[in-house]
Amino acid sequence: MTTSNPFFEPSELPYGLPPFARIRTEHFRPAFARGMAEQLDEVAAIGACAEPATFENTVEALERSGAVLGRVCRVFFNKVATDTDEEIQAIEVEIAPRLAAHDDALLLDSALFARLDALFERRAQLGYDAEQLRLLERHHTSRVRAGARLAPEQQRRLRELNAAIAARSTEFGQNLRAATAAGALVLDSAEELAGLPADQVAAAAANARALGHEGKFVLPLKNFSQQTELAALDDPALRARLLAASLGRGADTNGPVAVALAALRAERAALLGYPSHAAWEVADRTAGTTGAVEDLLGRLVAPATANAAREGAALAEAAGVPEVGAADWQYYSERVRKERFAVDASVLRPYLELEAVLHDGVFHAAGLVYGITFTARPDLVSYHPDARVWEVHDADGSPLGLYIGDFHARESKRGGAWMDALVPQSRLLGDKPVVVNNLNVAKPPAGEPVLLTWSEVHTLFHEFGHALHGLFSDVRYPLLSGARVPRDFVEFPSQVNEVWADWPEVLAHYARHHVTGEPMPPELPARLREAETFGAGFRMVEHQAAAVLDWAWHSLAHGDAPDADGAAAFEAAALERYGLAVAAIPPRYRTGYFSHVFAGGYAAGYYGYRWAEVLDADTVRWFRENGRTIRESGEIFRRELLSRGNSVDPLDAFRAVVGRDPELAPLLARHGLDG
Repeated sequence: MTTSNPFFEPSELPYGLPPFARIRTEHFRPAFARGMAEQLDEVAAIGACAEPATFENTVEALERSGAVLGRVCRVFFNKVATDTDEEIQAIEVEIAPRLAAHDDALLLDSALFARLDALFERRAQLGYDAEQLRLLERHHTSRVRAGARLAPEQQRRLRELNAAIAARSTEFGQNLRAATAAGALVLDSAEELAGLPADQVAAAAANARALGHEGKFVLPLKNFSQQTELAALDDPALRARLLAASLGRGADTNGPVAVALAALRAERAALLGYPSHAAWEVADRTAGTTGAVEDLLGRLVAPATANAAREGAALAEAAGVPEVGAADWQYYSERVRKERFAVDASVLRPYLELEAVLHDGVFHAAGLVYGITFTARPDLVSYHPDARVWEVHDADGSPLGLYIGDFHARESKRGGAWMDALVPQSRLLGDKPVVVNNLNVAKPPAGEPVLLTWSEVHTLFHEFGHALHGLFSDVRYPLLSGARVPRDFVEFPSQVNEVWADWPEVLAHYARHHVTGEPMPPELPARLREAETFGAGFRMVEHQAAAVLDWAWHSLAHGDAPDADGAAAFEAAALERYGLAVAAIPPRYRTGYFSHVFAGGYAAGYYGYRWAEVLDADTVRWFRENGRTIRESGEIFRRELLSRGNSVDPLDAFRAVVGRDPELAPLLARHGLDG
């Protein structure tokens, strides 16, 4: 293993693509062990250096450390998310607390901190450039926030808390994967799926065969509350079953885990001198204070709930009932869209074939705005047969990096959509980026086209915006690379990229019937945009409800967490307190399956989607109104923001593009809330 482990040496493949053809499960444990040991030795050597601290022998040396560990972490956690199995899950349970302890060892190393602290105190006299100053500040701040100034006994407790949080987060994610799989509906006949488009019925049959239910049909659960099939299924009882399965998953297994995580995070925040985990998190975000977050969330509640109430009244009228419940909301929304706006989601889908959306939409838009091109590289082996590789070139033909697209759902893959960097860009290390986009689009039977919903089209453009953030990164130091920006800023570039989905020139290029090649009827896009406004209240309320639920859990003071069985009551009280207890509109994520905050990096950060959308809506207005061509505007956005990663203050990057501080008005107008 010492000589054959593919993680022990840099990959010789183009762009440092991990050698997936050689990687086996048995390589992970020894690579983690060697990677952690090597980095600890490297950090110990930095701290023990006899020479006075300099940027090169301290900060840059720290940036160069941990090469083996970085390689194995990026590949392993990509596999955890995209193609897991029982052995991988066992390694994850074992390794998560060890990695937490390793991070603590790096962040709390007193000799290293003393050298960083000495440089930080003298930084104004050392002649560093802006990126060097930013890097030093980030390393110093991360250690202070992690407890480097605490007394030894406090640090001991901090390490215990971090290990427990890591273990509980892993437990939450694995519980959720099991609950999501168990919650899938198994149906006996196609007749039960009346109303569902034929290709989705075929996909349900294929799902059943893959799971060993030959001759039956399976509707797997997606990671959010409102399942997309609810808009089409004619049987109200089946709609109710599907939503109940979605809302109930994880309640029994993950409710106590969520309570435990909230309590552990609150105790850690108190140890670090903060009133809550939310206060600790937001202090290092662009929002800056809990008051700023609460102000934004509060300002949006009244217009969102008022708009949702108007939508609900229209749905009730269409259904001929006093009010429409949560399981029926999307079904009658689709009926209203058909009647009021002459937009039928099932009519749209034949014009939204995956390959056309990807090549003639997403890639085409990237060429129009940024001048880049994509070339398929089937010769490069990725981590799964579904994951395809493209080489990306800049406008001048120079190589930019690799893009991997993995778009289909499978049993071994977690739900949702995301971007990862398998190789982060760094001029210090000579690395160009390798980035991955994951979606969870149902795979139809072999030979059948993959037809997307309009929501899935937007998701693809959104995740590709994250990919561009990684691909365009042009910084020296790995810590500042790509999308390694504050949590409430990271969604901003990805949300901006969604605008190209229905930009007329782009939409006309990809929205063609997959059989006839005919373009989408010209009247449909305008009606589609009009119909999108109807439903804005619902979308805002479900998202706000999730954001305040996250915020409530992580605003708890130490000692204030509910009992282990109190998650449901806490959730209900929080929604009521914030004015978002709308029975017909469940939160986009309930506690039991809110993996963003209990198994991911968004704890006290889910508000960031809305915070970032303020920046996004303002930037989209800038793209439309600044008087430059799209290509000229794209170059400014890339140069001043996308390429800078975290090497500058993120809001300074925004100001460099737009020329001023952000404004809320464009966001309200986008969602029809400005009236």
